Amino acid sequence: MTVLVTIALLFRCLKGLIFLVVFSFLYIPMIILIVYSFNSSRLVTVWADFSVKWYFELINNETLLKAVGLSLSIAAGAATFAVVLGTLAAYAIIRFRGFRGSNLFSFMTTAPLVMPDVITGLALLLLFVGMGQVLGWPKDRGAITIWMAHATFCTAYVTVVISARLRELDKSIEEAALDLGANPLKVFFIITLPMIVPALVSGWLLAFTLSLDDVVIANFVTGPGAMTLPKLIFSKVRLGVDPQVNALATIILLIVGIIGFISWLWMRKAERRRISETRRH
Repeated sequence: MTVLVTIALLFRCLKGLIFLVVFSFLYIPMIILIVYSFNSSRLVTVWADFSVKWYFELINNETLLKAVGLSLSIAAGAATFAVVLGTLAAYAIIRFRGFRGSNLFSFMTTAPLVMPDVITGLALLLLFVGMGQVLGWPKDRGAITIWMAHATFCTAYVTVVISARLRELDKSIEEAALDLGANPLKVFFIITLPMIVPALVSGWLLAFTLSLDDVVIANFVTGPGAMTLPKLIFSKVRLGVDPQVNALATIILLIVGIIGFISWLWMRKAERRRISETRRH
């Protein structure tokens, strides 16, 4: 009996140690970044005194703020467009499996997931150059081409997220609505769409994060007139990290954390409501 208790305690300690190691590996770099954003020294590796001067200087840094605004607008637009395309693609894959070429369509939709970013960026660059020569548009590569490129590869991720949700839905509810005389379009907007809203939110947040984080594909499809935040930070790292970048990263972490926490609470509440309604019926 003593041996069993000892083994149970060892397993409990081991589980706690694993949790500690994993969370330390994930969050200690973020904590260090936040701490050094309040460092008065310009050298990010040397601690001097506590100061918030980099936050005030960040307000006056027009180049950095312009890059933030461009990145946020591109990420929001790409995520929204990817959700629309991903929803249509996922609905076609799950609800219309019998059409000819459905397997090929499913494979081609999710192929960008395993495609290296360098290959994707080069392919999109050649596409935009060819379009410019044949159609005369786009004449210059900039924010529009970045948005199109990000929407392209983000659609694959959104499709996977929404497909997983559609597979879990009870199809009999949709069939009952069709039997009662509702047309397929009305069934989609009245019944299917509200039930996949948590997946839409998750897909949008994932696409937004991927677009905001991308630097490889953006380097291929952009020109000198469009500087996104990841490109600006990457160029500054070569000469040394600017303390203002730490301050900006801290603000972004705070905003993303708040949005993620609110989204998690909302989706958990919606899921609990769905489960309770399912049990009631």
